[in-house]
Amino acid sequence: MDHAEENETLAATQRYYVERPIFSHPVLQDRLRKKDKISDSIGDKLKQAFTCTPKKIRNIFYMFLPITKWLPAYKFKEYVLGDLVSGISTGVLQLPQGLAFATLAAVPPVFGLYSSFYPVIMYCFLGTSRHISIGPFAVISLMIGGVAVRLVPDDIVIPGGVNATNGTEARDALRVKVAMSVTLLSGIIQFCLGVCRFGFVAIYLTEPLVRGFTTAAAVHVFTSMLKYLFGVKTKRYSGIFSVVYSTVAVLQNVKNLNVCSLGVGLMVFGLLLGGKEFNERFKEKLPAPIPLEFFAVVMGTGISAGFNLKESYNVDVVGTLPLGLLPPANPDTSLFHLVYVDAIAIAIVGFSVTISMAKTLANKHGYQVDGNQELIALGLCNSIGSLFQTFSISCSLSRSLVQEGTGGKTQLAGCLASLMILLVILATGFLFESLPQAVLSAIVIVNLKGMFMQFSDLPFFWRTSKIELTIWLTTFVSSLFLGLDYGLITAVIIALLTVIYRTQSPSYKVLGQLPDTDVYIDIDAYEEVKEIPGIKIFQINAPIYYANSDLYSNALKRKTGVNPAFIMGARRKAMKKYAKEVGNANMANATVVKVNQNVSCS
Repeated sequence: MDHAEENETLAATQRYYVERPIFSHPVLQDRLRKKDKISDSIGDKLKQAFTCTPKKIRNIFYMFLPITKWLPAYKFKEYVLGDLVSGISTGVLQLPQGLAFATLAAVPPVFGLYSSFYPVIMYCFLGTSRHISIGPFAVISLMIGGVAVRLVPDDIVIPGGVNATNGTEARDALRVKVAMSVTLLSGIIQFCLGVCRFGFVAIYLTEPLVRGFTTAAAVHVFTSMLKYLFGVKTKRYSGIFSVVYSTVAVLQNVKNLNVCSLGVGLMVFGLLLGGKEFNERFKEKLPAPIPLEFFAVVMGTGISAGFNLKESYNVDVVGTLPLGLLPPANPDTSLFHLVYVDAIAIAIVGFSVTISMAKTLANKHGYQVDGNQELIALGLCNSIGSLFQTFSISCSLSRSLVQEGTGGKTQLAGCLASLMILLVILATGFLFESLPQAVLSAIVIVNLKGMFMQFSDLPFFWRTSKIELTIWLTTFVSSLFLGLDYGLITAVIIALLTVIYRTQSPSYKVLGQLPDTDVYIDIDAYEEVKEIPGIKIFQINAPIYYANSDLYSNALKRKTGVNPAFIMGARRKAMKKYAKEVGNANMANATVVKVNQNVSCS
């Protein structure tokens, strides 16, 4: 027996009966008694808020320092091996990504290493997600780079008669100062939102909005990396139509491409693409993914140093990676008025990406993350990190999947990964000074594959929701051509307008009965459904409030064919007619009585 026959048999043999009296709202209210609401006075609430008890102190520590809760409960024998393997695997991936994303942020590569160390250590103490990998992220790095290039363009004139090399160093120093200022301000915004319990703002960044935004960001990242892959010298653009200007600039200079740089980049690109496909196909059999990016960095550095590609073929390389940690420095707060729009966008995007991945992995492993605490954690990681010359960080999607997939159990895995970065900063950084920029660009481009795959969302949203398709396309187009900051603002406005549209234009249905059942469905959708004589069942799939009350009233009249105004008008006319007839009858009766009285008297 197939499924169709089985369903028909069940429908014929099983029945569900519902029988109850018909209640009107007044009758129902008469039969029910509302509960008395007991609300504390303002004084009681303040007293409760400022009461200090050991339990409350403990809960505050647990909330603001989650490590005080999970570290004492750490199951050493069960967790340590997974955290160790995961930390090493993530650290090996974090090294090349930190160097590459610093290029996107328009700062020297060593600052990518700083951003892969300080914030990760702090998140281990402050974060509630056990599996995400905090550090440089392509989209956030690109947004930072856009601000830095806008305020400190490539053709800026540095006063003081400096030569080309010193001029580049001075320009980079100014860009680092801008990046630190943006990072500090975005961190302050995130921290304040977290303290004010505004973690719910992530719900307004819907999935279509986030995916459309990150897809547009992937296009921005791709175009900004082409110059390094081709080895051409072009100006870096930011702002409106920057993606168009960058693409045109590369195409205009393609005749000057560096064949050696392109060859190295394409070789690494092919290695990474094929290797990632191998990792994906045999992930069940491999104890851990092959660290392809690390091998690419080692191989690229070895080839560059062995053949002296910088001097012999004019290939751009990473350059000097100073050993040691820089002393703390105060970010330039005088730049806040120039970067506050970018800082708001970076704060929101960074949190949205982080909480989205954190919730996904938390649901998979059966625990909860606190959105407000994640805001606080990111805010402190960014604001305190900016004092140590880091740029804004977020959750990296690719590294998070590696950290979770290689057996990471707690935040300790991220801490171990950061210690590997510290080793490079303190001792082995000089080994990577010959690394070609083309290798880093290939690493970045390959890691964009997941974001480019989001174009497959379009057929899905076309089938399921035209409104969400509109949000995706609007976000993508606005972010692509207006820039990521103004594109995000436009996307949020469009998303909010769709919320208003949905509440003002819900679907209205008149329900009818499926014959011989107690099932009531839309009469316009099915031929077999019939209305019950004398009864109209009207359904709306949205709350009724002032903005849609008129639309609701009009739809009710149109769908049911019942207009209370017409009914009341007809009723009033009938009442007047009846009153007139009764009045005439009363006058006639009075005349008859009077005549009878006169006759009797005579």
